[in-house]
Amino acid sequence: MAEHEKITMAQAFNQALRDAMTADESVLMFGEDVGALGGVFRVTDGLNAEFGDARCFDTPLAESGIMGFAVGLAMNGMRPVVEMQFDAFAYPAFEQIVSHVAKMRNRTRGALSMPITIRVPYAGGIGGVEHHCDSSEAYYVHTPGLTVVAPATVADAYTLMREAIASPDPVVVLEPKKLYWSKDEVDLDEAQPGIGRAVVRREGTDATLIAYGTSVPIALEAADAAAAEGRSLQVVDVRSLVPFDDETVCAAVRSTGRAVVIAEAAGFASVSSEIVARVTERCFHHLAAPVRRVTGFDIPYPPPKLEHLHLPSVDRVLDAIDTLQWDDV
Repeated sequence: MAEHEKITMAQAFNQALRDAMTADESVLMFGEDVGALGGVFRVTDGLNAEFGDARCFDTPLAESGIMGFAVGLAMNGMRPVVEMQFDAFAYPAFEQIVSHVAKMRNRTRGALSMPITIRVPYAGGIGGVEHHCDSSEAYYVHTPGLTVVAPATVADAYTLMREAIASPDPVVVLEPKKLYWSKDEVDLDEAQPGIGRAVVRREGTDATLIAYGTSVPIALEAADAAAAEGRSLQVVDVRSLVPFDDETVCAAVRSTGRAVVIAEAAGFASVSSEIVARVTERCFHHLAAPVRRVTGFDIPYPPPKLEHLHLPSVDRVLDAIDTLQWDDV
């Protein structure tokens, strides 16, 4: 792929998988429809033809079996990459993920590692229904032993996928479905911050918007809209949910004194709840107002015609900003 070519996020994931499989013969890609079809979202397009049935192949519709198979392969020196096809399809595999993938290194006192990459196309905004649009990050983040990343840009899709596959420990890559066809001109050889690092996507002085994955574009749109109204909003892209970059996030909040966390997942007992707690604990004496959240509602994912009411929007973010106890209102 030529340098500085404009590519989609799906193509960036595809290139990361291709480069990892080329560099290391122990890397295998498998799941439902990832072989000849190239995946529902074409993220594995061409990999079966290039690497053959032994390294990129379809499995039965049995997520627990997919994950259990990956555990066995990892125990025998392979680096499996598995696709859950849609976020909520992974729930039958949770016993394998929580009881074995996440705990094997600790259980064996370091004798066995689990270099498994779990690809989870997640979240909504595509007109899908339940089981196809869940934001399931809280389940993974709450499980010690898992690293969890959520790229929001084309460049991060490539970088974080490569780092996930290279990791000696299990990594969950949350792939934002509605951003698969977003495009950007990137140099994939250019170094990006790695796992464990948040980045400031937009500078600002009045308040900080904290987002990850699908919510980062909403945060940037809200910052643009607020600028037209005279508010200067900073946007932080968390990128890595575990490990979490307290230093970058808290430095950003301290610089503005006000913050709003944006996420699609239901708000109760969520990643957004954890971010609010961490920021409040570490930045309390710098805050001019309580940290707010804009999240999905605490309901099962709604029908397609109603999802625009459920998902965080620019208007809901701006409404939250207006509640941050400004002196001029």
